[in-house]
Amino acid sequence: MSIHYPLSVRLVEVGPRDGLQNEKQPLPAAVKIELVQRLQAAGLREIEVTSYVSPKWVPQMADNHQVMSGIQRRAGVRYSVLTPNLKGFEAALADRPDEIVVFGAASEAFSQKNINCSIAESMERFAPVVQAALAAGIQVRGAMSCTVGCPYEGEIAPQRVEMLARLMKGIGVQRVDVADTIGVGTPLKVQRAIEATLKVYELDQVSGHFHDTYGQALSNTLAALQLGVWNFQSSVAGLGGCPYAKGATGNVATEDLVYLLHGMGIETGIDLEALVDAGAFISAALGLPTGSRVARALLARQS
Repeated sequence: MSIHYPLSVRLVEVGPRDGLQNEKQPLPAAVKIELVQRLQAAGLREIEVTSYVSPKWVPQMADNHQVMSGIQRRAGVRYSVLTPNLKGFEAALADRPDEIVVFGAASEAFSQKNINCSIAESMERFAPVVQAALAAGIQVRGAMSCTVGCPYEGEIAPQRVEMLARLMKGIGVQRVDVADTIGVGTPLKVQRAIEATLKVYELDQVSGHFHDTYGQALSNTLAALQLGVWNFQSSVAGLGGCPYAKGATGNVATEDLVYLLHGMGIETGIDLEALVDAGAFISAALGLPTGSRVARALLARQS
């Protein structure tokens, strides 16, 4: 049986926000701005730039206004930010994001550990944020975490994912990310989580967000592609994780994902060499080796 893969894929680059928020090494705003500039120059058309959360909890994002105001915006690029509450949204509003991101978990235990409330209570918190954004003409994306597994509850049933998707749809969230937050997913489990989400959202409104804890991120991407999913999230140099999810290592590296997609003949609009350079830049700034296997191979070939 032949499988018809999407002809093109759109990537949401989450490195500047989801990637850097979990890195211990603090970076000056100028480095973050340069990273965004390099990413958009490489062809990324959706970039999650920063978050408007209390610097007490996420000090790495305390320079959100400086970063957002320092970016030289390009036409056709969508700049998104995380806003967990109305206070954060009001602070973000002055910086003119194209999209805000709210988040919820398919796991009650994770919701309590992450934001100290139940899943239902989290939706009540986010509802006024979503409505305020929509009223201001700002798009809204919902990050659905722990859709496959949870560090506290273990495996998550697809029915829980569907429930979370319905709650997000009910408060006005326009599109959602199906996230394997701790990277325990395997292809069939990921497909079940996506299929549960597709009972609520259209295919064009669903993206995959996979972590590479057990080396399954690219396999899970392939499984999502087989369902027709054409929106994915990734982090340059494989940066990041989740500070509230024990054992959650980096996101899938954008370089690795682009290499896979190009090898399958799927268009991304991204210049892989420029992307590798962007990854090398931020890795050097952090004093870390790149987390991308593709980047390591290409850089070794150049030396």
